[in-house]
Amino acid sequence: MKYQAYGEYKDSGVEWLGDVPAHWELIPIKRIVNLNPKKSELDIQNQGQDCSFLPMEKLKRDSLILDEQRKIKEVYEGYTYFCEGDILMAKVTPCFENKNIAIAKNMVNGIGFGSSEIYVLRVNWLNSNRFMFYRLQEDNFMAIATGAMTGAGGLKRVPTDVISSFTLAVPDKNVQEKIAKFLDHETAKIDTLIKKQQQLIKLLKEKRQAVISHAVTKGLNPDAPMRDSGVEWLGEVPEHWIHPKINHFAQVSNGSTPDKSNLSYWTDGTISWLASSCLNSEIVDKPSLLISEGAYQNSSVELIPTGSLLVGMVGQGKTRGSSAILAIESCINQNMAAIIPNNKIKVRFLYYLFQAMYEDLRELGRGGNQAALNCEIVGSIKIPQPSIEEQEAIVNLLDDTLNKLRLTDDLALKQISLLKERRTALISAAVTGKIDVRNWQAPESKNNKQNGTKKAPIILRHSG
Repeated sequence: MKYQAYGEYKDSGVEWLGDVPAHWELIPIKRIVNLNPKKSELDIQNQGQDCSFLPMEKLKRDSLILDEQRKIKEVYEGYTYFCEGDILMAKVTPCFENKNIAIAKNMVNGIGFGSSEIYVLRVNWLNSNRFMFYRLQEDNFMAIATGAMTGAGGLKRVPTDVISSFTLAVPDKNVQEKIAKFLDHETAKIDTLIKKQQQLIKLLKEKRQAVISHAVTKGLNPDAPMRDSGVEWLGEVPEHWIHPKINHFAQVSNGSTPDKSNLSYWTDGTISWLASSCLNSEIVDKPSLLISEGAYQNSSVELIPTGSLLVGMVGQGKTRGSSAILAIESCINQNMAAIIPNNKIKVRFLYYLFQAMYEDLRELGRGGNQAALNCEIVGSIKIPQPSIEEQEAIVNLLDDTLNKLRLTDDLALKQISLLKERRTALISAAVTGKIDVRNWQAPESKNNKQNGTKKAPIILRHSG
């Protein structure tokens, strides 16, 4: 709202553009951009040279990771060619929607080859590549291109003709460069604020883990005498605590999956069944699927009681070692185990213990291609076990402390969302002429101010 509009506008005649500044030219992208320049422009003598190589995963928004080199002759066939100053844009979902777009620079010999899922846009000399970089991030272009994607599932792509025929309103190159400098400056400020919020979230996560680990292994009394537990991940624990194996106070059971080819097992079901994805929640109170009575009677599934702790057994991702509290009676799949505690330990205390030993638990996995835990491994783990009263006190403190951290985390996430919305809105407003930044000047830096002429200080006086 602090930026002014242009003095005069005209109807573009294009639904998604609406009114545009009167002096801006309406033109399709193909008139100002060479889409996917032909690699035949490379001198054949250059094919023995090195070039930068760019896999799809190394193209991000305004960022290229150019840490790979290839011989041009090795990548000439089957890969996308680009050179210094070209705009690179992902064409495939979800990379396109994530705005994985950047300008090629600092390449080996000024030449690059990359994934065939990358579009290359080379702006002509009358236009600014940096302006076009921002223009391609504008909401309406993104929406139209995304809506026109063809293909199935994760192989959907933006068609070439959708990009080349898209109509833009553009000012002259000087104004384009002014808009690009304005957006460079303003989006950099926004990105800095986003990074600060992301760093805060990271610190909150570390704080959460530290608070949990200290509470469940050291207790709440800082003056309590300590002794070595003899367990590597525990270290010293309060002297009066015991540290039995899990199977001394709990039953550890594995899950199962009814035959997926038997449709009657998965039709008109009434019995809750859980997949490993449920471990993404702290409390599991909804089934992943419902199985039939026949599936329950004719399979090896068992109902796990409410108040049990579910633990992920397999997976290279975060699932192995993850845990959640079961709030409904349910069957579980074979990739999880259920710890069903007796009255000597609170399930919520047990949950916090498994949060504290997550990394150590993952290291206990066995197997070749995919490390896995099993019920025997989990049941043999030694954990600290204070009295029920101490467990309740620790759980209450952790619930209260972590809730406060969660609120701060939620505020940081909300702030990031708002900053991203502002970034998107600012880019759209600038590149479509909704705001006039021709008179914008970058604020003078503190260093420049310090190096400049000092002004006489203003002395405030008061009568008294």
